Amino acid sequence: MLHGDQTGEELLTQALRLLDPDLIGVRLELRHFDLSLARRRETRNQVVYESARALKEAGFGIKAATITPEGADDVGSPNAILRREIDGRVIVRTGRRIPGVRPPAPVYSPISVVRMAVEDAYGAEEWREGEGLEERAFRTATISRRTCRVVAEYAFRHARRMGARVFGGPKWTVSPLYEGLLKEEMDRAAALNPDVPYEPHLIDATYALLLATSGEPLVIPALNRDGDSLSDLVMQVFGTIAGAESLLLAFDDRGEVSVVMSEAPHGTAPALEGKDVANPMAMILAVASVLNCMPGRAFHTASRAIYEATLEAVSEGIRTADLGGHVSTTAFTDEVIRRVGTKVEVWHALLDVQP
Repeated sequence: MLHGDQTGEELLTQALRLLDPDLIGVRLELRHFDLSLARRRETRNQVVYESARALKEAGFGIKAATITPEGADDVGSPNAILRREIDGRVIVRTGRRIPGVRPPAPVYSPISVVRMAVEDAYGAEEWREGEGLEERAFRTATISRRTCRVVAEYAFRHARRMGARVFGGPKWTVSPLYEGLLKEEMDRAAALNPDVPYEPHLIDATYALLLATSGEPLVIPALNRDGDSLSDLVMQVFGTIAGAESLLLAFDDRGEVSVVMSEAPHGTAPALEGKDVANPMAMILAVASVLNCMPGRAFHTASRAIYEATLEAVSEGIRTADLGGHVSTTAFTDEVIRRVGTKVEVWHALLDVQP
């Protein structure tokens, strides 16, 4: 459990109530790490390195939103350290229809953005030369074939599970050597997975076509910077950026997922801190997604109960202000907990029913 800042920490505190073993019927050993800005400054980021080692050992983690300070001499982003230390190469964010919420675009099926978690514009070397109007800014960004391959291959695996089309891509016509590296790996993965529909588009066309989608499920592989922007758009297209979780994935030498860290895709929302009005959906679903990744039927049952209870609550009008409702953060979580308890109790009772 990687604790954070401001509203991010408040939402994690609420979401962790769903891991009560008396509620979901499974018991987890939880290790807690304080990744708040104050603690990171106090330890000069050692707490982040400690949490990364724990993530690799456990294989599963849940993270609250954290503050990234602007100063170059400050502690920087804990996300960058975590991704580097666990070798997390893929971030998956899936927008999905929220029952009862009318989306601003004609989207009916899930849309997943599978983006690089490392390399590209983030972590690039930057500098400036010259003065006045002659001043120029430079940036040296890199991507590797290894990361491009992991992104492309995972996109096709994910699309097969979803029954989706692999869609979109980078701007390979303008940047055939740099961005073309991801396109080459997408084409390679497509040849290895002929059963998965494949429809590559330039990134600008991808944005445009998303607003005119016919509603089929899509998986979009993307560069780091493109995917960051694209995933925020996809979330909002379904009604709110707080409507789904975000997963950071690391892989072993066989290409299998070795570490899963889930979080909400939004930031710390300082304007909402202490007001009990923020939407906890994404953080609650982050808990559900980690349970779904764990081996064993009991974990999957608990995960499904949380997913269903959350979406059913919204469908029946239990909504926070961002979705047009008036329910508080705590009240929404209370309702989800009540529904999870009922589901688990009913499902256990039905285990005795014979066909």
